[in-house]
Amino acid sequence: MKLLKRLGILLVLLVLLGVGCFKAMSKKMPESVNGENASVVADKMWESLNKEAWDTLSYLQWEFMGGHKYKWDKKNNLANIQWGDNEVIMDLDAYEGKALKGGVVQEGDKKDKLISKAWSFWCNDSFWMFAPFKIKDPGTALDVVSLENGQTGLKVSYESGGVTPGDVYVWHLDENYRPTAYQMWVKILPVKGLEVSWGDWKDIGGAQLATAHKSSMMSFAMKDVKGGHSIDDIDATAQSFNLQ
Repeated sequence: MKLLKRLGILLVLLVLLGVGCFKAMSKKMPESVNGENASVVADKMWESLNKEAWDTLSYLQWEFMGGHKYKWDKKNNLANIQWGDNEVIMDLDAYEGKALKGGVVQEGDKKDKLISKAWSFWCNDSFWMFAPFKIKDPGTALDVVSLENGQTGLKVSYESGGVTPGDVYVWHLDENYRPTAYQMWVKILPVKGLEVSWGDWKDIGGAQLATAHKSSMMSFAMKDVKGGHSIDDIDATAQSFNLQ
């Protein structure tokens, strides 16, 4: 009984220590500043990444950490999402599609669960792939803020949409308005204001996409990033997006 009590006390102390560490690592959200209009800063950011080329891009593929593999028919907003022996072909606008496990088509609850899981993966993993192009999505609010180094940053608040509405990101931009990092105030992370780099930029069909990210808590890179204006520019065929 005494041993259990001691273990319980130790567990509580460890939890409190963890909470204290997270609070110590967390940073206060920067304040708004008067000056440049946030929409103008956002447009300059897009210009540095060739948003016009992004808008005309038809296909994109990449592999996210954890073995999540994506092929995206961007023009028709259809995604082929694979992990393990699972495959979901999904209409991202209608939130419906086809689910397979081990090559076998699933139905009913099994299908619904796989589609729901694929959607959750997509919302997170696609954000890491092309978040700079989502700063003006419906439900977002933009603001210019003052960073700790005295430079200005672009604050993007996601007030609705995705699977974690309420998350806030503050973009750090270089002299050409290209993103170098962002800080995150998100529900899923205990450390608030965690800064993550955006680097290893690649030209995909003219658009600039960051493929590597690093912070004090994590580091990862996208694999097998390809894209273009034809399905032949990625490792896919028409069957890859067949919902039937």
